[in-house]
Amino acid sequence: MADTEKTYTATGRRKTAVARIWMTEGTGRIVINNRSFEEYLPTLPLQNEVLAPFQATNLVNKYDLKVVVQGSGIPGQADAIKLAVARALTEMDPELRGSLKAAGHLRRDPRAKELSLIHISEPTRRYAISYAVFCLK
Repeated sequence: MADTEKTYTATGRRKTAVARIWMTEGTGRIVINNRSFEEYLPTLPLQNEVLAPFQATNLVNKYDLKVVVQGSGIPGQADAIKLAVARALTEMDPELRGSLKAAGHLRRDPRAKELSLIHISEPTRRYAISYAVFCLK
């Protein structure tokens, strides 16, 4: 069975969120983790963030998305989905890369939570003190 519809896949990341999307031609239906788009992203700014790559390329309501996202919180997941959508659009049509890049949709936000070094330094300090006492004996 040959499927005539082409499916474009892409991955997006933000903080600890990872979004995998499958994009096919359709009517603009978006399903995120088997829930509707409006149910999963309840606020309008989060919904607009996901739709931003489509709006930048004038392709709103032309593709269906199936999204599987995990990790981080809802805002981080929305940003990961946005990056995945932009990557899928460039995979579909490389001519769109310029407009997506100019709008900043192809840039992965590198900010992440800073690691706490408190627990790392205490054992190291303890080892250094005990080692110094052992050497003096």
